[in-house]
Amino acid sequence: MTSNAFRVGTVAILGRPNVGKSTLLNHLIGQKLAIVSRKPQTTRQPLLGVVHRADAQIGFIDTPGLEQRNRRPLARAVNREALRCLEDVDVAVLLVEALRVGPEDLAIAEQIRRSGKPWLIAASKLDRVKDKSRLLPFLAELGERYPGVEIVPLSAHSGSNLTAFVEVLVGLLPLGEPLWEDDALTDRSLRFLAAEFIREKLIRRLGEELPYALAVTIDLFQEEANQTRIAATIWVEREGQKAIVIGEKGAVLKAVGMEARRDLERLLERPIFLETWVKVREGWTEDSRALRELGFDH
Repeated sequence: MTSNAFRVGTVAILGRPNVGKSTLLNHLIGQKLAIVSRKPQTTRQPLLGVVHRADAQIGFIDTPGLEQRNRRPLARAVNREALRCLEDVDVAVLLVEALRVGPEDLAIAEQIRRSGKPWLIAASKLDRVKDKSRLLPFLAELGERYPGVEIVPLSAHSGSNLTAFVEVLVGLLPLGEPLWEDDALTDRSLRFLAAEFIREKLIRRLGEELPYALAVTIDLFQEEANQTRIAATIWVEREGQKAIVIGEKGAVLKAVGMEARRDLERLLERPIFLETWVKVREGWTEDSRALRELGFDH
């Protein structure tokens, strides 16, 4: 039996690229689930992480960063994924960077406001604000622009003020019965998480060279007696990109595989045997059919 005061629901974390949505999700659930890098649009598809409390269940949804100016097919598909989440959740969070709210942030705020969903603003990256005297005027200005909307300063990186943030959110959730099992962490498959962990390592290692031209699919995910065997394909758009991903004498691909395997072993708590291949699919980021086949805009 649950208490009459039990609250449960889904919360979309929305914002422009690189404001720290994935970092916030990972800190809230207490382990690595969403991939993180300094590159915009690292997150391409929504990812649910469930927080369990005695009085509530909160399904936080990490969404892709919303870009207003990028009109490439991949960017449009990613934007649609993020906005589709807004339609289905109970509460929305606009994550902004403290002292750095610009036109893109305001445009997203307007989309949330028009949705009619309960929402709040989280001003993150407090750990980067050196002159704390600027914070109160900044929060006051946001409050004047959005009267009645709670504004919570926090740091997704250090975890500062996350308890207050969650308390405010719980108050916005509807009453109800639990939606997830007590040990539920996410609704995503282990195959999905494996592909994401591999893609994260590629993005971090390759820097500016080809972060947008990469996709990863899992060809085999097999539980064996003493290990899990995973086979993955890394997709690029051109032969030259394939050479970059493989690296001289296979060095890049080997390093990516080792780093991804370590993360997967921490998540699954068992040995992983990981094999990776690199294949070319010409112009997949501009091809709507290819995007659907690789898991976007479905």
